[in-house]
Amino acid sequence: MSTDVVLQVEDLHACYGKSHVLQGVSFTVRAGEVVTLLGRNGAGKTTTLKSIVGVLPPLRGRVVFQGRDLAGQEPYRIAAQGLCLVPEHRGIFGLLSVEENLAIAVRRSSPWQMADVYRIFPRLKERRRNGGTQLSGGEQQMLAIARALLNHPRLLMLDEPVEGLAPVIVEEIVDQLRQISATGMPIVLVEQNLEVCAQLSQRHTILEQGRVVYTASNAEFASDDAAKDRYLGVNVAA
Repeated sequence: MSTDVVLQVEDLHACYGKSHVLQGVSFTVRAGEVVTLLGRNGAGKTTTLKSIVGVLPPLRGRVVFQGRDLAGQEPYRIAAQGLCLVPEHRGIFGLLSVEENLAIAVRRSSPWQMADVYRIFPRLKERRRNGGTQLSGGEQQMLAIARALLNHPRLLMLDEPVEGLAPVIVEEIVDQLRQISATGMPIVLVEQNLEVCAQLSQRHTILEQGRVVYTASNAEFASDDAAKDRYLGVNVAA
């Protein structure tokens, strides 16, 4: 494995009961890189993230993170090594304030501390005494990402971070993710919004029925209307 590869997923297979969802997914993430996983609903994107962090144990395959094979390890052991998933449901503690949600995630070893996340997410500083249930969907997403940073991640995986959010909030979160990426944080992004993906990512990987069917750089993907139409159902000419 190349020395600049942070995450290497090789021939990953996973099942839900008798349903063989992932059928040999392979991709890499290099240091400081943002990589998107694209595909129609049910293609296996979220399942891939869950398998990488051990929530859904892989049937077979390898997940090599910073040179160590994580496949088969318990999720808490994988998380402790810095592989952090921000799930689509966000997992905010509604009865706790913003500051309390953040405080329980702080690790002294993390280069990210409260002042850092408040600088990137000024809304959270303004709302720090508000309860989790008092936040908008966009603010909850910001809180979930900020909390992950405090937990000393070495790679962030984000599942649909801007789904259902107003365009002005999407722009704000994209800017925040750009700031995080600029620090050198590698990111795996599952996202349906192709404009967001184009603004943030260096490479794109498309899944279809649990298999990788397309990989391209951001520039190559931007000009490949046929691939967008074939694999994502995006009729660019319409």
